[in-house]
Amino acid sequence: MKLPLLNIDGTKPTSIEISDKLIKLKVNYKLIKYVIDWQLNHSKPRTAKTKQRNQIKGSTKKIIAQKGSGGARHASKKAPLFVGGGVAHGPKGRVYKIKKINKKVRKLALAQTLSKKNLDKNLHILADVKKEIKKTKEFNKFLVNNNLSNSLIISDTDTLKNINKSARNIKDVKLIKDEGTNIYDILKYKNLIITSSSAKKIQERVLNEKN
Repeated sequence: MKLPLLNIDGTKPTSIEISDKLIKLKVNYKLIKYVIDWQLNHSKPRTAKTKQRNQIKGSTKKIIAQKGSGGARHASKKAPLFVGGGVAHGPKGRVYKIKKINKKVRKLALAQTLSKKNLDKNLHILADVKKEIKKTKEFNKFLVNNNLSNSLIISDTDTLKNINKSARNIKDVKLIKDEGTNIYDILKYKNLIITSSSAKKIQERVLNEKN
């Protein structure tokens, strides 16, 4: 499928060929949600940790007699009831279940997400930027003229160097490298802008079964 190729410098627009296997798939929303859950599960590792009562240092001596005091029965001061005791049912650090997903499933979900953006007419391909754009005003003008507010820009390394200074301070615009392409960010922003080099790399990575 041919998609129009946008140019920041205002030259005559051309087109680029993108495989139908990447941008014209039937969308399975359950599959996409499954991969997003996997991504979020890995994004913030659980590092908080509290001590259980068996990890508290101190005497295990019974603090009061079992009977005769008129109060509740207690063992040692390590019980969660007392200040300085263990914490009942607290977080245990990194000991938790980590979701696992097949690599082919992740690739399929990414392709379906790109297809969803294309179906909504929110997928845009940007020609590689060869010249550095220093002014935010200049890059913002390009976004306004093409109605590309609230955008995620997936860029190759060279283009990222040339547009980083001018795009990083624009509200609701995020730049990431093509190797960091992920479903969560793609769906978080309304428009998706991919540089031509990055589009080819993503296509090769998704469609190549060996990767």
